[in-house]
Amino acid sequence: MLVLRGLFGATALSLFFYTLQNLPIATAITINYLSPIFTTIFAIWILREPVPAKRWLFFAISFSGIMVMKGLNDNLDWKYVIAGMISAVFSGLAYNMVRRVKDTDHPVVVVLYFPLVATPIMGIISLFYWQTPMGWDWLFIVLMGVFTQIAQLNMTKAWHAEKAGKVASLKYLGIGFAMFFDYTVFQIVPSWQSLIGIAIVLTGVFLNLYAVKETDG
Repeated sequence: MLVLRGLFGATALSLFFYTLQNLPIATAITINYLSPIFTTIFAIWILREPVPAKRWLFFAISFSGIMVMKGLNDNLDWKYVIAGMISAVFSGLAYNMVRRVKDTDHPVVVVLYFPLVATPIMGIISLFYWQTPMGWDWLFIVLMGVFTQIAQLNMTKAWHAEKAGKVASLKYLGIGFAMFFDYTVFQIVPSWQSLIGIAIVLTGVFLNLYAVKETDG
């Protein structure tokens, strides 16, 4: 399960970085945020966590938001949209693996296995695309690693503590941070088409969160 978590996670993260390089941050993250839906779907078989019928409607609403976002925005290439959706699928599988080992492995061990699996794979691939970092690049790379480890550890603790569907839905809080960085760092102002799509996606998510809360009483 830990090795599968590493494989699924490395695939998801690679595709996510690919979309980040070719789409606005908020758009790329919104597409990637379909992962809670796939997490919940896979949890039906992997974790034996049932999903009430009405939540499927909320999943459909979120999916339709992605379709609206692409359909109304000619600047988005389907290639990158599909890559982001595939990333979300593998993220869903990775999160289920994390949940499966909650009773057998400490969160630190789970986090450690990710780079243990991902580093050899990405190291070999990097031989064909290597570019030596220059100047401030080193600082940004180190900070990326530090922030990632902090996030991974806390995320793993959350997966060990709660049901997959509930924890996955909280990922959507990040869309606010993504739009903030788009605007302040890259001076990217979201188009009205993107905002409509994001709003539809988040509507499905919040309805889903409410359904989870209602089910848990």
